[in-house]
Amino acid sequence: MTRASLDKQPHEVASMFDDVAEKYDLTNDVLSLGQARLWRKEVAKAVDARPAQKILDLAAGTATSSQPFARAGAYVVPCDFSLGMLRVGKRRHPWMPFTAGDGTRLPFKDDTFDAVTISFGLRNIQDTDQALRELYRVTKPGGRVVICEFSHPTWAPFRTVYTEYLMRALPPVARAVSSNPDAYVYLAESIRAWPTQPELAARLQGAGWKKVAWRDLTGGIVALHRGTK
Repeated sequence: MTRASLDKQPHEVASMFDDVAEKYDLTNDVLSLGQARLWRKEVAKAVDARPAQKILDLAAGTATSSQPFARAGAYVVPCDFSLGMLRVGKRRHPWMPFTAGDGTRLPFKDDTFDAVTISFGLRNIQDTDQALRELYRVTKPGGRVVICEFSHPTWAPFRTVYTEYLMRALPPVARAVSSNPDAYVYLAESIRAWPTQPELAARLQGAGWKKVAWRDLTGGIVALHRGTK
């Protein structure tokens, strides 16, 4: 298997991320032109982790996204279905409670976390609506969800340029910096196929989340969706 198809079979997507685990964070910084770090800061602000809170960071990969929550004093659980990612993360952050888990069948009890978050991972889960329901299930009443995901630029001319970048520029750049460039072709295709900002908000509401809202980052390349249980 060289690249996952858009039907997102879990074992294929997990294998793809296993292959890119070592250089994943570096590749993201290069391909996002440095914007990935800005997006992580915005996620940290939205989650607003506090000391002693329990935070689930789903699709955490190597737990780069988990570090701001840990620095805030929260107990953060990095969870991912790629064992390769988890192994790299555990080597880098041996004190963190890395957990293997499928977003459609989370290995946690009901009403466990004060906040749940997923960055650039919801797109890769086989059943988006089931994942949103699972995140709702494991969140405490009054708790919050923060989803950071690639989305659709709001300005039509820029949207055209962005789409051209994804499908033409991204693969050769990925070949230069990634151990599995085909994985990034899949990622580009999955971004194009992803729901719009209002469509994802409606799916959050359908899963039970209240007070759903979103904010565009970098002209809508990324959207930050929020909700409350």
